[in-house]
Amino acid sequence: MENVVNNPAPVQEKGDEGGTGFLIGALILIIFVGVLLYFGIPAIKNMGPLQVNVPAPEVKVVVPDNVNVTTTPTAPTTPTE
Repeated sequence: MENVVNNPAPVQEKGDEGGTGFLIGALILIIFVGVLLYFGIPAIKNMGPLQVNVPAPEVKVVVPDNVNVTTTPTAPTTPTE
């Protein structure tokens, strides 16, 4: 005796597009990375250190050539309460 199995034909379910959504997403990602590298690498290469132009303070200190430090001794004083 023979067994006959009747399987219905496969039906494509809603939302199953055969991977085209994945393919489109992968292509968009590859294009985005390509554009980022195309413009990003030269921009990073041309970046230099940050240059801030801060003027030096104009402080002038006058120092005399010689200073007289001679003192005359005085009698010690006692503190009063």
